[in-house]
Amino acid sequence: MNPTPDSPFTPEQIAQLEISLGSAMELCRLGMGTMIDIRQGFEIELKGAIPDTVHIPMFEVKRLLGDKLTANEQEVLDAGQPKDIDVKGFITMINKLHHGRDHLLLCICNSGRRSLVVADLLRQMGYPNSLSVAGGFQAWKKLQVPPAAA
Repeated sequence: MNPTPDSPFTPEQIAQLEISLGSAMELCRLGMGTMIDIRQGFEIELKGAIPDTVHIPMFEVKRLLGDKLTANEQEVLDAGQPKDIDVKGFITMINKLHHGRDHLLLCICNSGRRSLVVADLLRQMGYPNSLSVAGGFQAWKKLQVPPAAA
């Protein structure tokens, strides 16, 4: 089956790369995974952070690793202030999470599309326990209970 116009992945590839938000949250609660928020810093500032996540702005990392950014990725990267991250720091952080703690790397973005690309990239780099959190921040936000009115 061929990829869809909206995604570079086939449905079969998505099924192998994706995990539900509920499962990801449970794995984190059990200490078996770490959620990695791959959004750019300005996205987190505008929309909010997810507690207990590690922030790694992946477009900057892709560029550091020599991967060509798409026009959309470059546009998102250009919209904010770059985070001071280098290749050594990125690899050290990922190794501590993946190999040191034997954790699943649970990538989360805004909607779940970019995190698929990142989970695939991490797998290509030798981190096979990398998954994309379906629905991303938008799904997480829907789960949050609004504070009761006073």
